[in-house]
Amino acid sequence: MSCHNDVDRSGDLSLRTATDLFGSGAISADLDTTSRLIEMITPVDGSAEMPQDAPPLSQAQIDVLSQWISGGAVWPDDFTLTQPSVSDLDWWSLRPIEAPRIHDHERVHPIDVLIDAKLNANELRPVGTADPATLVRRLHYDLTGLPPTTAEIHTFLDDAKTDLENACITRVDLLLASPRFGEKWGQHWLDLARYAETHGYDKDKPRTNAWPYRDYVIRSFNDDKPYWRFVQEQVAGDALFPGDPDGIIGLGFLAAGPWDFIGHTEVGEGKLDGRIAKHLDRDEMVSAVFNVFMSTTVQCAQCHHHKFDPIRADDYYRLHAVFAGVDRADRVYAGLSPEQEQQRSHLMEQIAALEQQQSEIQSERERVIGEPTRAMDRRIEELIQKHGVEQSVAFGYHSQIANRQIASAPDTAKWVQLDLGEPRSIALVRLTPAFDNYNAIGAGFGFPLRYRIEVSNDEQFADASVRCVFDASSEDQPNPKLEQIVAETAGPAFRFLRVTATKLSPRRNDFIFALGEIEALDAQSGENVALHAAVTSLDSIEAEPRWSVNNLTDGIAYRRVEGTSAIANLIQLHRDRAKILRNVDTSRFESRLTKITQSLSDLRTRQNHFPVGAKVYAAATHFDVQGQFKPTEGEPRPIHLLHRGDLRSPVERVDPGLPVLWNPKSAGACAAKDADEADSRACLARYLTARDNPLVWRSIANRLWQWVFGQPLVSTPNDFGRMGTLPTHPELLDYLATRLRDDPQQSIKAIVRLLVTSKAYRRASSADEHNAAIDSNNTLLWRFNRRRLTAEEFRDSLLSISGVLRLDDRGGPSFQDFVIEKPQHSPHYEYHLHDPNDPKSHRRSIYRFVVRSQPQPMMTTLDCADPSISVPQRDESTTALQALTQWNHRLTEAMSKQFATRLQSTSHSNTTDQQIDLACQWMWGRSPSNDERTMLRTLMQTHGEATLARVMFNTSQFIYVE
Repeated sequence: MSCHNDVDRSGDLSLRTATDLFGSGAISADLDTTSRLIEMITPVDGSAEMPQDAPPLSQAQIDVLSQWISGGAVWPDDFTLTQPSVSDLDWWSLRPIEAPRIHDHERVHPIDVLIDAKLNANELRPVGTADPATLVRRLHYDLTGLPPTTAEIHTFLDDAKTDLENACITRVDLLLASPRFGEKWGQHWLDLARYAETHGYDKDKPRTNAWPYRDYVIRSFNDDKPYWRFVQEQVAGDALFPGDPDGIIGLGFLAAGPWDFIGHTEVGEGKLDGRIAKHLDRDEMVSAVFNVFMSTTVQCAQCHHHKFDPIRADDYYRLHAVFAGVDRADRVYAGLSPEQEQQRSHLMEQIAALEQQQSEIQSERERVIGEPTRAMDRRIEELIQKHGVEQSVAFGYHSQIANRQIASAPDTAKWVQLDLGEPRSIALVRLTPAFDNYNAIGAGFGFPLRYRIEVSNDEQFADASVRCVFDASSEDQPNPKLEQIVAETAGPAFRFLRVTATKLSPRRNDFIFALGEIEALDAQSGENVALHAAVTSLDSIEAEPRWSVNNLTDGIAYRRVEGTSAIANLIQLHRDRAKILRNVDTSRFESRLTKITQSLSDLRTRQNHFPVGAKVYAAATHFDVQGQFKPTEGEPRPIHLLHRGDLRSPVERVDPGLPVLWNPKSAGACAAKDADEADSRACLARYLTARDNPLVWRSIANRLWQWVFGQPLVSTPNDFGRMGTLPTHPELLDYLATRLRDDPQQSIKAIVRLLVTSKAYRRASSADEHNAAIDSNNTLLWRFNRRRLTAEEFRDSLLSISGVLRLDDRGGPSFQDFVIEKPQHSPHYEYHLHDPNDPKSHRRSIYRFVVRSQPQPMMTTLDCADPSISVPQRDESTTALQALTQWNHRLTEAMSKQFATRLQSTSHSNTTDQQIDLACQWMWGRSPSNDERTMLRTLMQTHGEATLARVMFNTSQFIYVE
C-alpha cells in the first residue's frame, strides 16, 4: 500500500479499490490466464519484481492470491484497502501504572525490598557496603559533580564511625540543599534538551541569549520545582503561567536545538528549501518533546505510520500543527509590564502589516516599470551574454549594517580611507561601485545616497590640510550602477584619501555602505598609486574572500562586461533605460510608499521608546524581521499531511491534535479551530502531565534512576516503544513513577534522596565471581557501578583541587574558552588561542559557552554530550586519546602549576610525606598507602610538585568514582 495507492501509483498500479486494481490490467479479464499481478510477485532466481527492495512472498502467500483470482477475484464494492497502522495499546509502557505493595516500615527501605527480591530470585548475593571514604566521594560527585573537601571528608568519617547510615542521610540532605546540586543535575537535563549557544548548521552563529534557559534549569532543580510545572513551562509556559518570567524562559527548551540560519533568514518560506528548513524545525521540536518527556519516537511516523508503535502519520502532522505558529528567536521575559508587552506586540503587528503592504506595492511598481523597459532589458542581457566577464570572488568593501529599527540609521555616517604611504600629487580619484546580486540589487550595491570625498595629510582628518574634492552630500544622488565616479583632485599633494557616506544605501531591512574599488591616479605618470594601499574604516564586515577592506585596493573592479566599447554601450543602455523610467508614471506608488515609510518610521520610533528588557532565546511568535525570517504574529502556518514526508506531495490539511497513546480519551483535537496558537501548546502540555499518562511518569523515573545508579532500568531512555528494551525491574520503575506522580509536591529531590539512602546505593563496586557468572553486566545491581568522571566533572575537579574554581560565580552570560574569529559571517571558534589561566574561565563547566560545529576538543574527547541531538545517556569510553588529552592538554598543565602553588603555600612547613598525604586527600579523598607514598615521594623530589599533580590527575583513583 505504501507504493500502490491513490497518490503513489508505482508501475501505474493502485491496490486501494477493485476499480483501481482491475483498471490497471494487473488482473486479466480472462481469469484462466496468468495475471500480471502473479507474474510480478513470483520470484525468479530468488527475487521478484514485487515487493520492491524486500524479500519475495512465500509460495503459500502466492497460492492464496492465485486461488482468489481463479475464484473470481471477489472484491466488495464498498471495500477499500488502506495502509495498516499499529493500534495495539497492550505494551508495558502504555499500560496503566501499577505500583507494587510494599509494607511501610522504617527499617525496610522500599528500594532495597525490590532490588533484593530480584537478586534472590536469580540466586545473586549482593556485595558488602563500600568504605566511608569511598561513599563520601561517591555522594559528592553524584549529587554535586565536585570532589569533597578534606574538611567534609573528615566530618563524614567521624560521623560514620558511630552510625554510617545516619552519616549518609545527613550528608545527602546537605548536598541536596547546596546550589551545586542544580549545577550537576541541570547538566543531565541540558544533555536531553540539546542545549548549546550556537545555531549549528553552516554558519553556526552565536545565540547570545540562550543562557537564561540554562540558568532556569539549574534554578528549577535547586528550587525542587514540581515536575508537572517543570514540564508545562517548557512547552506552553507563556500560555499557562502569564506574567511569570519562568513561563517564557522555560520555552528555551523548544528552541534549544539546531537552527538553519541560511534556510530561514536567507532563503525563506517562499522557496522549497526554506519550507524544508521550517519543516525540519518543527520536526525537531516535536521529536524533542516526545523523546524527552514521553520516551516516544513520534518522528518515525514522518513518512508512514509508525511500524511498531500506535502513532499514525496523521498524528505526527497534527503535532506539527501544534507548533505551526512558533519559531526560535529572542523574546523578552522580564523588564516589561504585561501592558507594555501587549503594546509592544501590537506595534510589531502594525509594523509587520505595513511592511507587507510596502512589499506588495513595490512588487506592483516593479511590474509596471518592467513593461516599457522589457525591450531595453533584453538588449542589456544580450550585451552581457556576448561580452560578459565572470565576477571575481572579491567584491569589495562592506560596512557593518545599520538597523532599520533605529530611526537615525540612514543618516549614520560611515567612512573608509586609504593611506598612500607618503604625500602624492594626484590628478584623479575614481570610485567603482560594488556589484552583488544579493536581494537582486546587482550593480551599485550599497552605494550611498549622499557622500563626499576628502583628502588630507592628517590620518585623523582634523588639521588644516583637510580639503573636500568631491561633495555629493547636499541631496540624494542617483545610483551610478556601473559608472565610475571621477573626482579631480588638483592641488597640494596628500597622503590620506577618505570617502564618507553621509546617507546610507537602503535595503529591505537595513542600511549599508559598500564600494568595489578606489583608484588614485598619479598626476605625472597616470599610475594608480592606490593599488594595494593600506585601508582603514569606521567599521567593516570581514567576510573573505567576498568582503574585506583590503579588497578596496586590490585592482579588481567588476563592471559586468569586458572591453572599453562594451562598457560604454552598457552604460549608455542603462542611461536610456533610466530615461524611459523617468517617463513612466509611478506617482500613485510613490505617494503610497512615502506614507508607509513615514508611518513605519513613526512606529519604530515609538517601539524604540520601550525598555529593551531581558531576553531569552526561546519559542516565539513576535520578533524583529531578519531577512526572510519573519514572525507569524501568532497565526499558525497551514500544515498538511505529506505523502512519504515529501513537501512537494501535500495531501489533506490537518488541525492540531494528539496521538492515542494510553487510552482513547487521551487524544483528539488540541483546541477549537479559531483558538490562539498558544492554546494548542497548552493542550499538549496538559496532555503530557495528565495523571493517567503512564509514559511521562515512567520516563522521568527511569532517568532519575539512571542519573543516580549510572544505568537506567530501561536501557533505551528515549524509546519505551516496541523497538526499545524491556525494563529490568518493572515493579521498581512503577513504584518510583507512582511515588513521584502522587507526591503533592512532585519533588525530584525526594526521589533522589530515596535512591541515595538505599543500601543498594551504598554497595561496594568490587567484583564477585559467582555473581559475575550469572549477571556479568550487573543488570540486577548486586554491586555498585564504577564510573569515569564526566568531562565536566574532570574539568571542574582540576580547577577545584588546584584552588582556582570560582564557585560563587553562578549564572549569567557564559564564559568563552575560545577566541572568535570572523564573527560577522561564519564564526571560527579557536580554542587553542584561549589562555587557560584566564580567571574568567575558572567557573563550573556548566557555565561554558557551548558550540555545536566546533565543540571543545578536550570535553569531546572525554565523552561530553553532542549538543546537536538529545543525549539520554552519555557514552563512557576508555581511549588512548583520552590519556593523551588528560596528560598534555594546556588546562592540565596550567592547573598542575596552580596545584603546586597551592600545595607549597598550604604546607610550606610540612615534611615531604605530609605534603604527599595532603595532595592525596585533595586528589583521591584518602591517604596514600605506604607503597603509593614511596612512589609519590620519589616523583616529587625528582620532578617537583607540578609533575606530581600532573601524574595524580591521570591516576585511576582520580579519574574514576568507585
